[in-house]
Amino acid sequence: MGLKKGQLIDLEIAQIAFGGKGITRVDGFAVFVDQTVPQDRVTARIIKKKKNYAEARVVEMLQPSPLRVPALSPYSGVCGGCKWQFLGYEHQIAFKQQHVREAFEHIALMKDVPVHPTIGSEKVFGYRNKMEFSCATRRWRMPEEMGEGERPDEPALGLHVPGTFDKVLDIEACLLQPELGNRILSDVKRYMKASGLPMYGLRSHEGFWRFLVLRHSVAYDHWMVNIVTASEQRGAVQPLADMLVEKYPAVVSVVNNISARSASIAIGEYELLLAGQPVILERIGPFEFELSANSFFQTNTRGAHRLYETVKNYAGLQGSETVLDLYCGTGTIAIYLASAAKEVVGMEVVAGAVEDARRNCLRNGVDNCRFIVGDIRRTLPELDVRPDVLIIDPPRSGMHEDVVKQVMALAPERIVYVSCNPATMARDMLLLKEAYTVAEVQPVDMFPHTFHIEAVARLVKR
Repeated sequence: MGLKKGQLIDLEIAQIAFGGKGITRVDGFAVFVDQTVPQDRVTARIIKKKKNYAEARVVEMLQPSPLRVPALSPYSGVCGGCKWQFLGYEHQIAFKQQHVREAFEHIALMKDVPVHPTIGSEKVFGYRNKMEFSCATRRWRMPEEMGEGERPDEPALGLHVPGTFDKVLDIEACLLQPELGNRILSDVKRYMKASGLPMYGLRSHEGFWRFLVLRHSVAYDHWMVNIVTASEQRGAVQPLADMLVEKYPAVVSVVNNISARSASIAIGEYELLLAGQPVILERIGPFEFELSANSFFQTNTRGAHRLYETVKNYAGLQGSETVLDLYCGTGTIAIYLASAAKEVVGMEVVAGAVEDARRNCLRNGVDNCRFIVGDIRRTLPELDVRPDVLIIDPPRSGMHEDVVKQVMALAPERIVYVSCNPATMARDMLLLKEAYTVAEVQPVDMFPHTFHIEAVARLVKR
């Protein structure tokens, strides 16, 4: 049958595609349906029709899948933070394993790669150590409010509707962060709304309050509150900082990042320390790390420990090896491996991250790591060592083709590849497979209630 945009059709969902949408086929034609899981029976409306597929939206749930569980958050399905909350956790990690396996089969064209069962997250709620909430002049209404007619515009402090830059849900509580974070969120929101200063307009680029960013140290149960504003008005933000540190002893740092740039990024052009200390401390295994407001750090601390243990196991270090860590960031993996290696060399394009890495080495008494600042495409050919083991932890986009060629020329005996995107990981494996065998892959779930998955691959030179 020929599907048409706007058409209503009854469907039974067969599978979940990478990206989190349910998928079924109508006369061999793929139909993706958001917010569905396998064995859901739905009436859906076709909202997009392309040459090879269609997208549909649920109009009525005819029969829910037995894989479903009640979502605990009232924002589930509207907010982009946890789109899989209605799917039982044991099914989430099984589908994540399947998505990694399918990426290797369909993109890397590797049929027999051992993809192990996903290592689950120790906590499935309250696991995030960082949350970023956006301000907006007008809150986006929940679906049940849409028919209530005109209302005065109400400001928002919350999370974005997926796929939008200007639609912000006014969040009362996010279950992905620890409970104290929601109390801080509530107090900050109340203060901002009563301040007399406007929330920032995401279209007009006018206003004062821009973001609230909360960081939590799992090891020490300390909090950093980062208030991002469009201009410096210390008299407006200092009373908020004073109130928070007085009310919550766990809040040990309050900073104010100031950014007049129109880009919707919660990083200031400069920073003021309002209360407490400029950093908080966190631990992964035996190692301690300083976290400033704008430091990169894995958002699931407990999951990061499991991830790094997997990397260490796959590296198979005996103490005599030289290890090269590409895209090393703030040096967390390099430091984690250092005691088992002769030397670890890290490469990273962001100079600030390398400064953090060097400082983290000093804090942990690690003296066999060194870090090189520069674009890997240009700095890797100038490297003065031949690594025995290569660690690759690229951004979501994977490795540039030039870097792949340089990796092949280096020809280390072992490669450990860490990825947050199975599709680009599999693409890079396709480019490497003439010289390397993928011995095994271990998915590690760092992001419960989302379709995102980390995976670690162990590659051995042919």
